[in-house]
Amino acid sequence: MKFKKTLALILALVMTASLLAGCGNSNNGDDSDTTETIQVAALASAYEETYPGMWKEVCEAFTDETGIQVELITDKNLEDVIGPTMKAGDFPDFIHLSTGREDALTESFIKDQGIEEVTDVLSMTIPGETGTVGDKIMDGFTDSTVTNPYGDGKTYFAPMFYSPCGLFYNAGLFTEKGWEVPSTWDEMWELGDKAKAEGIYLFAYPTHGYLQEFMFALIYAVGGADFFNQVTSYEEGVWESAEGKQVLDIMAKLATYTDPVVPSQDNNQDFTKNQQLILDNKALFMPNGTWVVGEMAEAPRADGFEWGFTAIPAVTEGGDAYGVAWIEQAWIPAAAEHKDAAKQFMAFLYSDTAADIFAKGGAIQPITGITDGMTGDNALFYSIYDNGAKPAMGSWAATNPVEGVAIVETLCGSVSSLVSGTMTQEEWTAELIRVTDLLRENKI
Repeated sequence: MKFKKTLALILALVMTASLLAGCGNSNNGDDSDTTETIQVAALASAYEETYPGMWKEVCEAFTDETGIQVELITDKNLEDVIGPTMKAGDFPDFIHLSTGREDALTESFIKDQGIEEVTDVLSMTIPGETGTVGDKIMDGFTDSTVTNPYGDGKTYFAPMFYSPCGLFYNAGLFTEKGWEVPSTWDEMWELGDKAKAEGIYLFAYPTHGYLQEFMFALIYAVGGADFFNQVTSYEEGVWESAEGKQVLDIMAKLATYTDPVVPSQDNNQDFTKNQQLILDNKALFMPNGTWVVGEMAEAPRADGFEWGFTAIPAVTEGGDAYGVAWIEQAWIPAAAEHKDAAKQFMAFLYSDTAADIFAKGGAIQPITGITDGMTGDNALFYSIYDNGAKPAMGSWAATNPVEGVAIVETLCGSVSSLVSGTMTQEEWTAELIRVTDLLRENKI
């Protein structure tokens, strides 16, 4: 009898322990459950090529800190992987994919208002640290349409890897030829004529998508922030204004100084061939971001090649030169299943731990003090704003979907048509006016 009572007590204790264990393993939405799993989809960009496994290491560090598991998806063509599943109603919890890509997947979510507001993430304590996300992010990086696409003071995108965007060139070639880097567009044309006499084109670009940041800086140089806001908010008559005509005149003239091979390689498969033009001294300048150094690390190059970097030239002597602070974007779909855990992951990306891992691939987070102690190429690139250039930041105002209309394709994609001679400047201007009118009518 005594044995039976003892056995019953043991069984009761075992059942109680099992119940407690079951509660501990259930995902009831309270706190950070150790068995909760989020799906993270991240673009496998040049940073990932420079430091393979970068995102995997960050995800593992997040799990070590919070106990939240991560299912990671990375791909160079991320839209092709997650697009079909999202159409079927299965959404990642966190997505690292910026606007300005050919598929315009992120833009479609902006237009459909399918992105979760993350203003509250700014006040969250960074996992593993004592400070908040908002205190850690550099000033100005959550104040533009890059992060606040609707202009309503609310944040929908986390500002990720930032890179000064400008013109890359072979500094060794300039030293060899005794050429000065142009500070105005008049000087640019003079250099273009000198280079052409030696069989070198003035300009090339990887894909037309890279022209967006180039043209944003040019728009700032022509008319400042007010004109930029007029352009990006589709103001009536903006392309018929004196400033609008000046931007288009410069771009049309630049098309005549562009290596004619560029349009045929203006795609995601062949863009490095366009970048190679700079390394081979076949073209002088190309717009790009700091990731290009890692992207072309193993590529052949001319003797004496040395990376050089400069801002987009001023339009007048003594005018302002600009370089876009290119910011990648991360976001949470409004239809994601584990949004609270995804916000914790977003907050963790601004930790020193995550920033150090990203930096191994050359991906620099916009957090205070990140540039302290930089050396080599990064010191050259990130000092652009210390050497007289002004930063340009911003993006297009959100609109409702307009079938067959994409402003980046009209503004930037048409440049390849100008280079190849299949479109005139007049046709380009007319199409820009048409598209701008349509988007203005559909602004959110």
